[in-house]
Amino acid sequence: MKVNRLTYKFAFILGFLLCSGFGFSQSNKQKQLESRRQELRREIQKINELQTENNSKAKSELSLIEDFNYKINVLSNLIKVTNQQANLLTREISSNQNKISSLRDELKQLKEAYAAMIVKSYKSKNQQSKIMFLLSSDDFKQAYKRLKYIKQYSEHQKQQGEIIKAKTFELQDINVQLLKQQEDKKKLIAENRVVQRSLETERKQHQTLMVSIKKNLSRYASQIKKKQREANRIDREIDRIIKAAIVKSNKKAGKTTSSKSFALTAEESVLASNFISNKGKLPWPVEKGFVRLGYGTQPHPIDRSLTIKSNGVRIATEKGAKARAVFDGVVSEILKMRNVNPIVMIRHGNYLTLYRNLSQVYVKKGDKVKTKQVIGEVFTNPSNGETVLSFTLSKGTSTENPASWIYKM
Repeated sequence: MKVNRLTYKFAFILGFLLCSGFGFSQSNKQKQLESRRQELRREIQKINELQTENNSKAKSELSLIEDFNYKINVLSNLIKVTNQQANLLTREISSNQNKISSLRDELKQLKEAYAAMIVKSYKSKNQQSKIMFLLSSDDFKQAYKRLKYIKQYSEHQKQQGEIIKAKTFELQDINVQLLKQQEDKKKLIAENRVVQRSLETERKQHQTLMVSIKKNLSRYASQIKKKQREANRIDREIDRIIKAAIVKSNKKAGKTTSSKSFALTAEESVLASNFISNKGKLPWPVEKGFVRLGYGTQPHPIDRSLTIKSNGVRIATEKGAKARAVFDGVVSEILKMRNVNPIVMIRHGNYLTLYRNLSQVYVKKGDKVKTKQVIGEVFTNPSNGETVLSFTLSKGTSTENPASWIYKM
């Protein structure tokens, strides 16, 4: 009997821990999904605000397609995350409904057992009956055991009453939780319908624009190739300047290290280490904006046979937006090239960040800058009202994806 009780107790504790762990896991997952959903909603709000600000401008069709693609992607992700939340809530609701059903059955059995116990107790509650029960014992040892039994029985009654009370409260709590979950699910479904309609509208506008573009696809393909050649020219020049800076730093340190990495002083090593430790937590290079073009080689949204090679990200922002340093560092160069707006290059030990397409520069070569310090103003194209910052991050001459470094990019 003792072994059975211990086994039952162990099984109960194990079951409780597993259920608690599952409940915590579900709750944690729900919080993560809600956090992601709110991020996407804020992203859409930023896109809408910037689109409203520039809606009177004659934006190029290429730019409009990029905007549509990005917004459609964000809306699709929002729908996906919201569906995941709703499905998780469905599972939680089903689990709570099962718990309620199980608890009701358990309470029914407990109350029936408790009622039978009370009836039995009532029948034998006569004080004289208890005394006679004790006096009829064969010896003192039996009398002691009977007295102990009477106390245990009384204590058991009290415990059963407390268990019923606790189970009743638990049932009430789960019912309240269930009602909230059902209400949350209704809200999510209603919000998702609104987002679905918005997505359908964006897709229709995207399709209409693509039909217009395809009529003159060769002309657009020529523009795309021309823009890529210009981007490649700028990238080559930046690469040349970085290599020259590396050679200079190595010569100054009296080292003949690889031309791909800087020779670091003790102070620069600490700076580089701090920069690495903040990977994924760096602030955006502009206060407000969204990524119109991501990092890496990718098919062009208009002509899938053409590819775009992007060494950084292009961030659409508002008119008058200020570019800011994403981390402490030293202004390594102010780059000025033919037909290109100024570029600020900031060194963070052996890492570099570049801020391209500025109309004004507020720093000079050799300046020490702090995180979020304003270094210039982003150029606004007067013909279409577009304000776009190109941002690049590299380790020496090797570029890296800024989305891996910038917080929630």
